[in-house]
Amino acid sequence: MLERLAVLPQYLMPKQALTILAGKLAASESGNLTTHVIRWFVRRYGVDLGEAADADPASYRSFNEFFTRPLRPGARPLADADFICPVDGAISQFGAIDRDQVLQAKGHHYTTTALLGGDAGLAARFSDGAFATLYLSPRDYHRIHMPVAGRLRRMIHVPGALFSVNPTTARGVPGLFARNERVVCVFDCDFGSFVLVLVGATIVGSMATVWHGTVSPPRSGVPREWSYDAQAPDLGKGDEMGRFLLGSTVVMLFPADVLRFNPAWSPARQVRMGEAMGERIRRRP
Repeated sequence: MLERLAVLPQYLMPKQALTILAGKLAASESGNLTTHVIRWFVRRYGVDLGEAADADPASYRSFNEFFTRPLRPGARPLADADFICPVDGAISQFGAIDRDQVLQAKGHHYTTTALLGGDAGLAARFSDGAFATLYLSPRDYHRIHMPVAGRLRRMIHVPGALFSVNPTTARGVPGLFARNERVVCVFDCDFGSFVLVLVGATIVGSMATVWHGTVSPPRSGVPREWSYDAQAPDLGKGDEMGRFLLGSTVVMLFPADVLRFNPAWSPARQVRMGEAMGERIRRRP
């Protein structure tokens, strides 16, 4: 009940207008003012610029350029694991999919079909499979990498709401991740398919992928889809696949009997891109 009350103002605020405004401000190149905002943000959220390829706040022309900054070489070594964590952030939830039910927070579930924009055929591939939901806070590195090697097959932009995706909102807004705007990326790999979903949120100015560029905006309110059968990009484990401007959440879906999660993982645990997420389940011949 307390969580429901805490998120009530989000139902009333003009989330899309705020997001458009934030996107324009973050993209502006305002010289000393931009540098001042970046320095304030670094202090406010404890950003470790020592990990960045460029540690000088004054070198960034816009807040967006700072927010999507690359890391210096070697800052995120890749673990010797079959599946690696694709982002810096915190674990929201992870574990088994119960038929088509994905755990959002205590007392809240949503379906894989809803998450994937109503595509029941695609969702069926992940029945009784595994999922992981990872939350990126403002202080985190905001590029998204591949948890395992794969070949891109489809990308679907699903319009939706723009609620915040912080832990309080996840506990207070039913179906949050299947309700917000999202970009669904479908990959083929040696065990079948997996899906990586970029979930939008309030003041997330845009979501982008390395093969397409900015996917959102525009926010037309109409689903859009791209197929990559002819010239499907191949991405290796650990390769960059996308980025958020102003932070959000990723949700991954995997088929049944494929992934055994790292036993050190637990909800609310901080994670870093490149650390071990899990191992393949090896079937006996």
